[in-house]
Amino acid sequence: MKNRESFRTRWGFILACIGSAVGMGNIWMFPTRVSLYGGGSFIIPYFIFVILISSTGIIGEMSFGRATRSGPVNAFGIACETKKKRKLGEAIGLIPVLGSLAMAIGYTIVMGWIIKYMIGSFTGTTLAPNSVDEFGAAFGSMASAFGNNGWVIVALVIAIAILMFGVSSGIEKANKIMMPVFYVLFLGLGIYLFFQDGASEGYKYIFRVEPRALADPKTWIFALGQAFFSLSIAGNGTLIYGSYLSDEEDIPAAARRVGFFDTMAALLAAFVIIPAMATTGSQLDQGGPGLMFIFLPNLFKSMPGGSVFAIVFFIAVFFAGMTSLINLYEAPIATVQEKFGLSRIKSCAVIGVFGAVVAVCIQGIVSDWMDVLSIYICPLGAGLAAIMFFWVLGKKYVDVQVTKGRKTPIGGWFFPLCKYVFCPICFLVLILGIVMGGIG
Repeated sequence: MKNRESFRTRWGFILACIGSAVGMGNIWMFPTRVSLYGGGSFIIPYFIFVILISSTGIIGEMSFGRATRSGPVNAFGIACETKKKRKLGEAIGLIPVLGSLAMAIGYTIVMGWIIKYMIGSFTGTTLAPNSVDEFGAAFGSMASAFGNNGWVIVALVIAIAILMFGVSSGIEKANKIMMPVFYVLFLGLGIYLFFQDGASEGYKYIFRVEPRALADPKTWIFALGQAFFSLSIAGNGTLIYGSYLSDEEDIPAAARRVGFFDTMAALLAAFVIIPAMATTGSQLDQGGPGLMFIFLPNLFKSMPGGSVFAIVFFIAVFFAGMTSLINLYEAPIATVQEKFGLSRIKSCAVIGVFGAVVAVCIQGIVSDWMDVLSIYICPLGAGLAAIMFFWVLGKKYVDVQVTKGRKTPIGGWFFPLCKYVFCPICFLVLILGIVMGGIG
């Protein structure tokens, strides 16, 4: 592509990568797993895996994208061209691209739910039900086949409109606004809860360390899954953002910042949701959509200032979700630009129309849709990208690309850790997900 777009500022790029990583996994899954797997007993292995993946996979995908200045299809093709098999590489590169598009379509449906609840928190409809059963019935009606068409389309239009403005004027500017606001709002919720009666029990719950839980393999397995999927490693979004990065950027330093701020987002969510449950004596034993759209609204209704709390909460969740959604749509949009020579706006329109039709039609099966993608496609895409970069292109190429923008070369530990530890971990996540029905 001629005159390829790029991020204008270092923090614009970092905030975009943070935005791609911070999403529903941080908000509706991390607090639940902290609760279920022994508080600090879960957080300890989670920290270990975040450090490992930030120091290997994130650096690899960013560097692979920057080195090839392209999305997954061309990047994989360039890698396989060294073995005279470019067409094979491009075909393999379609896997993470199509996975990103499919994940974006499913995520669009979730964003439709979030927008409806965000608007409803202002109008009063979100907290209108009077019992957990009524909240469940309201969510079930919305999450059924063709149950939320209008808001699904609104979610997609917002994302595509941002993407039509391009990398610096669209993605970068949106993340520069949404990500800081997300952190400020969640921090405000956390401070508010700190002064509520009973919240201290929630903090004790978070920081407890149970030796039995720490010794349980399931704690480590789900901590690995949480870190892996939370950091948005899938061979698509992080790679495509890396392709818009200048050679002056220190990628390992950027990767550390992404890992740090993504972890802070997850911890903020835990510090909001678990103490909130504690103020009413509730126990957090269910994650996923049920937590966000049934149990939390029911909790907010009974809290002092619950209506205001709900407004702030769903605005913050909207910002976190939208930054992830635009990242998911970017890889397929960039691929359409690269392979068909269409303009940015036309590429966005093509993907937007296709996404709208499919999203509206799969609302009744979105849970199964997302499970298949998280279990099979995301870890496979991450593993394939890692193989292309660390195994096919090799050590000399990797060292040159990762060292660009750094004052000192990266340590000798980096390449063997990526090649012999991170690459197998991607396929371990795939296998564990299949065996256990999902660990993300």
